Amino acid sequence: MGDQAVHRHSIFCALPPQILRRVAEYGTEEQREAALRTMATDNTFRTLRAIRLAAPVTAVASTALTVDGQVQRTIFDARNRTSLPGRVVRAEGASETGDVAVDEAYDGLGDTHEFYRTALNRDSIDDQGMPLNATVHYGRRYDNAFWDGRRMVFGDGDGVLFNRFTIAVDITAHEMAHGVTESEAQLIYANQSGALNESLSDVFGSLVKQYRNDKQDAAEADWLIGEGLLAEDVQGTALRSMKEPGTAFDDPVLGRDPQPGHMDDFVRTDEDNGGVHINSGIPNRAFYLVATAIGGFAGDRAGRIWYAALRDPRLRPNSMFRRFARLTAVNAWNLFPDGDEHRIVRDAWRQVGVDI
Repeated sequence: MGDQAVHRHSIFCALPPQILRRVAEYGTEEQREAALRTMATDNTFRTLRAIRLAAPVTAVASTALTVDGQVQRTIFDARNRTSLPGRVVRAEGASETGDVAVDEAYDGLGDTHEFYRTALNRDSIDDQGMPLNATVHYGRRYDNAFWDGRRMVFGDGDGVLFNRFTIAVDITAHEMAHGVTESEAQLIYANQSGALNESLSDVFGSLVKQYRNDKQDAAEADWLIGEGLLAEDVQGTALRSMKEPGTAFDDPVLGRDPQPGHMDDFVRTDEDNGGVHINSGIPNRAFYLVATAIGGFAGDRAGRIWYAALRDPRLRPNSMFRRFARLTAVNAWNLFPDGDEHRIVRDAWRQVGVDI
């Protein structure tokens, strides 16, 4: 199995690896231990998933009944162990449990499903009614959440640098959006195509958050990814800012938010699969500019344009920013031929240094 296959089927983690490396280098002994344990776990799951995806495909019967257009959620509790999926603690239609992580995961899956159904006419992650599963209380002081191709998995955080990873609905939606991208475009998880992959997850994660907030107007949204995830004493507001990439945090342990918002500042690196969590700031800001220029709830027009570009057959697995930008402009014209959306899209990409 080549590197390309691994990059197409990565474990998609909420916390960028460069942050965990910073904690392992500059944190307290307790923080370093939690970061190193998290990094080891993440690497193990990447390997296991690569092995699973390389194996011959066999038909597996689903144990959940799927109903077109209706969400089917199951929440599992790992009880601070690392065995998946854990025991079932809340199934579809069951009442709140009183365990905040369980109930946040349940609601986050529901909000994500509802956004895709109503705003984009999509039936779950695979557009075929895929049941949505999540495991909470994974490991001890596990500083991450991830989508492994089958389920969401949430750690409780270490309580010093990071809070529980179910706290932000946009993180849940971000990770699940990787499944949508994998289903539609198979964008290779490296370099510019990988940064597009990450950006698309931020876009749809933010849209789910704004949808939950009563279809919040784009001008009123905070455009932060992971707000509430950073613990109280951390100097920062979130993991990323789509509005102002590079301003989300500046902390002695976590370091400074490295995201650029313009191609002039594009980061060339061998780390993080070529900077997929870093350079995603450029297309993130382009979407923010489009959404705020159009106005209203961003899911109504800007979100539809980005979704159409994601599903466009001309989007290739190794596509770079410029190809995706061109497809957003084409699809803006196709969707809204009588409006200014096409001009707004082209201008937004130009403002971040991507000339189409």
